[in-house]
Amino acid sequence: QVQLVESGGGLVQPGGSLRLSCAATGSIVSIRAMAWHRQAPGKQRELVAGIYSGGATKYADSVKDRFTISRDNKNTVYLQMNSLKPEDTAVYYCNYNANTYSDRFHRHYWGQGTQVTVSS
Repeated sequence: QVQLVESGGGLVQPGGSLRLSCAATGSIVSIRAMAWHRQAPGKQRELVAGIYSGGATKYADSVKDRFTISRDNKNTVYLQMNSLKPEDTAVYYCNYNANTYSDRFHRHYWGQGTQVTVSS
């Protein structure tokens, strides 16, 4: 099993910045993709940004040029969020597509979510 723990959420004023982190524990063999999703009240969960095993990245149009996804060599993924807007307010979830020594199939694992609130 893989456990994901997000951190870094909070309250920030419009125009401010936050950095989210997602740390993974478990006997991970390989990760195909790491991503951040978000869900605002009354809305569907949406993909914010993803980073893939070859290093390619993908962003939602609404966050391009403001958010940056990155990863380190310890299976942690980050989301640097700049120029935050009230419409970025949501619960942010990290998601890994990974396999483990006990389960060779790649599966999607989710964190518990971290609240980001952008308000003056």
